[in-house]
Amino acid sequence: MSFNSFGRLFRFTTWGESHGPALGAVVDGCPPGIALSEEDIQPWLDKRRPGTSRFTTQRREPDQVRILSGVFEGKTTGTPISLMIENVDQRSKDYGNVALAYRPGHADYAYDAKYGFRDYRGGGRSSARETAARVAAGAVARAVIPQVRIRAWVEAIGGDRIDYEAFDDAQIDANPFFCPDAAAAERWEAIVDGARKSGSSVGAIVACEATGVPAGWGAPLYAKLDSELASACMSINAVKGFEIGDGFAAAALTGEQNADPMRSGNGAPRFLANHAGGIAGGIATGQPVTMRVAFKPTSSILTPVDTITRTGEETQIATKGRHDPCVGIRGVPVVEAMVALVLADQALLHRGQCG
Repeated sequence: MSFNSFGRLFRFTTWGESHGPALGAVVDGCPPGIALSEEDIQPWLDKRRPGTSRFTTQRREPDQVRILSGVFEGKTTGTPISLMIENVDQRSKDYGNVALAYRPGHADYAYDAKYGFRDYRGGGRSSARETAARVAAGAVARAVIPQVRIRAWVEAIGGDRIDYEAFDDAQIDANPFFCPDAAAAERWEAIVDGARKSGSSVGAIVACEATGVPAGWGAPLYAKLDSELASACMSINAVKGFEIGDGFAAAALTGEQNADPMRSGNGAPRFLANHAGGIAGGIATGQPVTMRVAFKPTSSILTPVDTITRTGEETQIATKGRHDPCVGIRGVPVVEAMVALVLADQALLHRGQCG
């Protein structure tokens, strides 16, 4: 069975392939009466759009979204919201060799093993092109939770990390890397250019913070806010790791070091630290919800690597076409979208149980 939907009350389903005529999403469960237009969605798609710099794929897609249903006179109706984005710059001929042999690190073999058949054009459904639909759906989710601010940035590329002492929020949208450290952004130009020119790729870490999340969102055990966020972010193409708060670093701390001490505040606790990333027992504490997402290097590379054909013959493959030398860069708006989708869902779940 294939699972193409995510969410419980605020639910979305994506559809389409990398080289099909279009792709999109159907958002269901959105409350009625919320102001929504294509102009509200487009800026988020523009952040993810390919071809905006030499550091991303040169596929030229305008990623113009169309709202096909669920909105009337500028407001949501409470019925399914259908979103469509046309594909206009496919080059399927670049993938002739992929039809015959598997790209190591990509989902080619896994899809063949599951279905016995696959769309090899750009990876079909396994392509990161699918994330455009997630970003469109995430824009709808943001309209449901306007009190929450979600901000993501690239924390590291190719193992080179930013200096948090130099963190400048204004820099995130001022360079092609979504980097809050101007000096690191300059270093990353050489790292990503080097990978691109050599026909290789590099990985990245994306950090994300959601502020304004009220205490109480989430649930114990099987719908924990942190497990829902982990599931959402781990579903993104090329993501291989996820952390909440201190994450793996917490394993090296003592109990008192890892504690988030509290003092009396103005009607709510005043926390002196946030090692837990704003979540305790699966429920938001009212602190910023913080997370980190690890993206592997892009699997489609020009450097020849050992593989086998569909009939089991040993060979090598070098992937032609236009690919991101660092897929984590354009992963920033995708992470933001998935966080928004989870939080919108959790907001409705909380209201449904607790009023």
